[in-house]
Amino acid sequence: MVSRPTFRATPVTVRVPATSANLGAGFDCLGLALEIYDGYAAQVLDEPGLDVEVAGEGAATIRKDEKNLVIASMNAAFDHMGGRPRGLALRALNAIPHGRGLGSSSSAIIGGLFLARSLVISGSERLNDTDLLALATEIEGHPDNVAAAFHGGATIAWVEDGSGKAISIPVDMRIMAIAFIPTNSGEVATKKARALLPETIPHIDATVNISRSTLMVEALSRKPELLFAGTEDRIHQFYRQSQMPKSYELMMTLREAGVAAFISGSGPTVLALHYGSVADAQEIARAGSGSFTSQIVGVSSQGAHIFNG
Repeated sequence: MVSRPTFRATPVTVRVPATSANLGAGFDCLGLALEIYDGYAAQVLDEPGLDVEVAGEGAATIRKDEKNLVIASMNAAFDHMGGRPRGLALRALNAIPHGRGLGSSSSAIIGGLFLARSLVISGSERLNDTDLLALATEIEGHPDNVAAAFHGGATIAWVEDGSGKAISIPVDMRIMAIAFIPTNSGEVATKKARALLPETIPHIDATVNISRSTLMVEALSRKPELLFAGTEDRIHQFYRQSQMPKSYELMMTLREAGVAAFISGSGPTVLALHYGSVADAQEIARAGSGSFTSQIVGVSSQGAHIFNG
């Protein structure tokens, strides 16, 4: 039986990066952390109850009770570590767009788990990195985004014996991303996007994705000239185009021009990876004018971390 934890009296602030999953061919296994961050601050209260405030993305719709995803994740971590505090105060400043395939839910989950662990004396002994990622995967349902949000950089994630696991991939420092975020389309639910996928796929399509996702590891780490080939996909993006036709059309237009573009996660954001000059990246970003907001972002080498800024 785990003894009841001792809580820190002082507040803790963490930052968690946005993430892009799949990266084209690596469906449900490849992830990339991006330099867009949600910030969370939490403190244990002596009095029972919750005090939750949210600013930024999703502030008008995010719940402020125990079903808030950050709070729910914190409570899952506290339960794992032996007990919950009497009360909690949470402040969230969200910059990651919601329902856009940029890992906002994974940020909330990792942020909550990381906060809870940091609020407990010897929290890392009660909830180590392996168990934290396994718990995050259990909450999220798949490990690709949460792995990148936790570790930063690029990650390969998988499920083994029911637990989410991941390893990090070094990322060539020349690689940057251009995010094309739709301005008008509604949020895309991951569950709904998954429902569009077929139960079976042709053998040749599976073979292509296996080869390209393997190639993507080399492209990310030291041969970015292979990014275009490494992001080719045949098993999920085509089947989801009805849910995001403008995004799919933009992705195909970019790929026809030789740009390593793909749907970020379950969409509708389109992400392009680039290793040339910033001027070239700015030219690529112009392709989304009109229906998309284009943003050039770096790869975040840091995952979730204590933030004192």
